[in-house]
Amino acid sequence: MLQSVEQRIEHVINNLLPTTALEGKFDSPKTLDEQLTRYHTPGISIAVINDFEIEWARGFGVCEAGTTHEVTPDTLFQAGSISKPVFALAVMRLVQEGRLNLDEDVNSYLTSWRVPANGDWQPCVTLRQLLSHTAGTTAQSYYGYHVSSPLPTTLQVLNGELPANSEKVEVNIIPGLNYRYSGGGMTIAQQVLVDVLGKPFPEIMCELVLEPLGMTNSTYQQPIPIDWAMRTATAHPINGTPLGGKHFIYPEMAAAGLWTTPTDLAKLGIELMQVLHGKSPVVWNKETIEEILRPQTEQSKGSNGSFLGLGFAGKGTGDGSYFYHGGANIGFEALMRFYARIGTGVVIMFNSNEGRPLIEEIMCSIGQAYDLPDALPQERKPIALLQTDNYSGVYATEAGLQLNVISQNGNLFLQSGQQPPLQFFPTSELEFFAKAANTNISFERDDAGNISVMTLSQAEVMGLGPQPDKQIRAKRQK
Repeated sequence: MLQSVEQRIEHVINNLLPTTALEGKFDSPKTLDEQLTRYHTPGISIAVINDFEIEWARGFGVCEAGTTHEVTPDTLFQAGSISKPVFALAVMRLVQEGRLNLDEDVNSYLTSWRVPANGDWQPCVTLRQLLSHTAGTTAQSYYGYHVSSPLPTTLQVLNGELPANSEKVEVNIIPGLNYRYSGGGMTIAQQVLVDVLGKPFPEIMCELVLEPLGMTNSTYQQPIPIDWAMRTATAHPINGTPLGGKHFIYPEMAAAGLWTTPTDLAKLGIELMQVLHGKSPVVWNKETIEEILRPQTEQSKGSNGSFLGLGFAGKGTGDGSYFYHGGANIGFEALMRFYARIGTGVVIMFNSNEGRPLIEEIMCSIGQAYDLPDALPQERKPIALLQTDNYSGVYATEAGLQLNVISQNGNLFLQSGQQPPLQFFPTSELEFFAKAANTNISFERDDAGNISVMTLSQAEVMGLGPQPDKQIRAKRQK
């Protein structure tokens, strides 16, 4: 780790690593100013936690293109879907206090609305399912409303009634069996809290979460009050053009309605991390936080330690494990990521959708400056194979596509059609990767131990999120 805070900041803002089309490979380092210009992003705010404390928080650029109104650590941004895990803390506070049960049918709490029946079938939906996106509810995302548009009530949103611009929230698959991201599910949970407590939702969130954590620059009020609006960044969906009306309004507050700062979200992360390390809790005890940060079902688990808990997601292993959530509203992008085992965290918020690649570029730069585990993709190291002739031959798919595997001077190549042979490097006797393309091949043996089948996998590098593989399975021809 670089020695001084200023050195670390200078490294972060001068060594962004743009990704390339090749998996795990980067372009030459760029400055933050260069990348803000490239992605037509007027302003950005960053907070970094080191050793369970906010080490620095700074704003860069301006709140609105064409103005001199600078972004500061107190500039408010829309958090998008980061609203969801913050909201989950409110639910879990009531669960911890015994006022709600995670596994009770939410219709037993709802008084102003009910999860609708589908004919003779009345789905049973629980808060655990809603917070872990396994309730089978519809309405994945919300689109927001122009400041001049009529705004729906929460019940109109749930019912899909005008002036709501989203579909009705209902259950159309069996709850508890599959993961399906749903802002609609969060809106149901929002209505549960309103019906149980009998208070406006922004007031509930302030009392249960924001005030206890000292998040004084955060609010779920939609529309945002006039005295707060002077401190907000303006949305820029694309081409650095300010959004008319400055930002959209999101009455679906639990799902997308939080206005906040990186510093306030960092306070939240510090509290959760410290309690996990034995600190006396402000509100949520260690058992509650551990429940929040564990996979809720088998369907909530993914590869490389990834999981979906209650509101929060997680990923990684060992010291490189972290819990996190991202967010995107019209003209805003955000990420919060907290490495609980080592007390480090990062929150990034900016006022442009076009700037989405900035998130990973900044994370790589911060990871280098702070020696974060797995800051950059680990380079795969080939092993030496004594014999490669065993793999050579023609492999054909059921549809008739032929792939030619060539052994040459102890190296393995694959040729497809008129393409020049592409070299592959072994990581085991059956697994190979290409350095010049996002392509892997694996082999299978028959009962006699001979290579009989090859599977070719090609990943599509499309930015953040899981990368789907395109697989081709081919049998070795005799």
